Amino acid sequence: MHKEVAIIIGAGPCGIAAAVELQRAGIVPLIIEKQNIAHSISMYPTYMHFFSSPENLEIGDIPFTTANEKPSRLEALNYYRTVALRHKLRVNAFETVTSVKQANGCFELTSVDRFGESKTYYSDNVIIATGYFDHPNYLGIPGEQLDKVTHFFREAHPYTGMNVAIIGGSNSAIDAALELERVGAKVTIVYRGDTYSSSIKPWVRPSIEGKVSKGLIDIRFGSRVVEIEPRTVTIEKADGTREKLANDFVLALTGFHPDRQFMIESGIRIEEEGFPHFDETTMETNVPGLFIAGVVASRYEANEIFIESGRFHGRKIAEYLKSKQQA
Repeated sequence: MHKEVAIIIGAGPCGIAAAVELQRAGIVPLIIEKQNIAHSISMYPTYMHFFSSPENLEIGDIPFTTANEKPSRLEALNYYRTVALRHKLRVNAFETVTSVKQANGCFELTSVDRFGESKTYYSDNVIIATGYFDHPNYLGIPGEQLDKVTHFFREAHPYTGMNVAIIGGSNSAIDAALELERVGAKVTIVYRGDTYSSSIKPWVRPSIEGKVSKGLIDIRFGSRVVEIEPRTVTIEKADGTREKLANDFVLALTGFHPDRQFMIESGIRIEEEGFPHFDETTMETNVPGLFIAGVVASRYEANEIFIESGRFHGRKIAEYLKSKQQA
């Protein structure tokens, strides 16, 4: 039976960073990724720029260079791909880990590749760095599963001339609304809050306020979408009154959450607040040898831990495993 020293589930920035740190500690991990390297970033809006400066996104001591103040999505994809290639990371892409369980004094992982072939791996240590982008926060309303509804915004062009409802009031919702208005879409933002979210980027807020005041973008505060139909959406106001609006597409930009069910099935204890139990100094969970890294370690919302902080989780894990080897 071949046994790995460490397997990392997820090849996002935090998974890649963990692999680099483990290699430096003398441990050559295997990464299993159900999509492509940095899949979550590839799902970001096509023309998106990060809030973070490039040095705050760097991993593996490889400089992240850009001609812009803030790096673009395309630059980030190139950067993380380059890090993985230069460090010669072992990555099994397009392969989904379906279970992690303890067996014969180590971990047994089962997976399915893109051809439907099942595989089994054994490892002394497992690091779950699965991110959150595959698990949108669903609204649980009638019509949410219609083809016209998406939880991802890629680019504005396809929506030219269309009636588009955006659910949410975060930066992603506001950025999408501004892009859509520029290509001639008729945009209505539906947001539960009574006013603009305090998290909106300060340099963006004047733009959205200006578009709304000129009637170029419609925003419904204190409201929620309660039903989606092929040609309409129904909006409910705080006082309970309802209104139907003509609608072609819905962007439900309501955020994402980590796959806590997978962690539970792997034996990780979830605290009463819904957070995974782990040691912040080592990232080890209540299951010895089972670690978490990146956004799955978030305590309140998925954005609490992003690349800026999650990239250091691998270093904690590597230092801990190296100290155990030396003991």
